Amino acid sequence: MGDPKKLKKRYWTPMHPWNKNAIEEQKKLRQEYGLQTRKEILIASSYLKKYKDNAKRLIALKSAQAEKEKQQMLHKLQKLGLLAAGAELPQILGLQVQDILNRRIQSITFRKGLARSMKQARQFITHRHILLGEKEITSPSYMASLEEEGMVRFKPASSLADETHPERVSVVEESQKAAGDKAGKESKEKAPKKGDEKKMTSEEDKSQPTPADVQADAKSEEAE
Repeated sequence: MGDPKKLKKRYWTPMHPWNKNAIEEQKKLRQEYGLQTRKEILIASSYLKKYKDNAKRLIALKSAQAEKEKQQMLHKLQKLGLLAAGAELPQILGLQVQDILNRRIQSITFRKGLARSMKQARQFITHRHILLGEKEITSPSYMASLEEEGMVRFKPASSLADETHPERVSVVEESQKAAGDKAGKESKEKAPKKGDEKKMTSEEDKSQPTPADVQADAKSEEAE
């Protein structure tokens, strides 16, 4: 049974921890998902590995017990939003670590526009501003189901529950503002400068015939 005060290790470490490609990939994931430690990635990888190993084992079995375990595992992953309805065991093998990280309450808080970045979403959760239904969540790594995803909100007693709070600027508004600034910048770059307009006008004036040129052409025609 073991010592009840000592928590069981929830992740496996790689056989070769100093793999350059793995280190670079983990660095990108930490930046993209606002993770603080490498341990969070290892926990997500181990969680995924557990289901992949079970899927490989059940694919090879044809017993009634194996079919029951298969349906239970598929139901759980569909409930978590990792698999679509009607998915089969081989599709579990195609899941990536990003799929697990996207189901964390930290990622859901950011996607719902309650925070402007992944790091800010983590801060709101650890500072007890986020509720899941009526339950206060303080762990950014909590895996939310599809049903629970719609219940993520700010705590009513929190100052962030007020939509006029400076930190409640939605991600959509910021992206629209950024898109508007980009469009304005592009239109300014395409618009001709004042010096270029004057130059074009002078070239057009030069190309048009003057009255003296018209008279000279008329006299040459009469002489002919």
